[in-house]
Amino acid sequence: MKRWYQPLLYLWASPNTLLGLTVIPITLLQGGRARLVRGVVEAQGGVATALLRYVLGAAAVTLGHVVLGRDQQCLDDTREHERVHVRQYERWGPFFLPAYFLSSFLARLRGQHPYLDNHFEREAFDEAG
Repeated sequence: MKRWYQPLLYLWASPNTLLGLTVIPITLLQGGRARLVRGVVEAQGGVATALLRYVLGAAAVTLGHVVLGRDQQCLDDTREHERVHVRQYERWGPFFLPAYFLSSFLARLRGQHPYLDNHFEREAFDEAG
């Protein structure tokens, strides 16, 4: 179901989306793929794969309305989890990344895991199942 205010959500999240979009041309030039799925650009392969595997150690990452995955299987497997992050970007807009990193930092200060105990990750795991 389309929301009448969806353009405003795209605009609010756009600083982060633009960051994600910068990876797409290089990914495509390196033989990767990108497609639009339910209003979100999903890209995989090339530099996206290298970034996720060797730098972030993740299957996928969300930047606004862009989801980068190692490969199509990772995008398929993480789609619902990453869509929770898209909704978080729609709520927090340009403040999402600072809030995300602050949540990881605070978890670490409490002796917790910076990823698994991150507020935003817990919400994504809870909502996506």
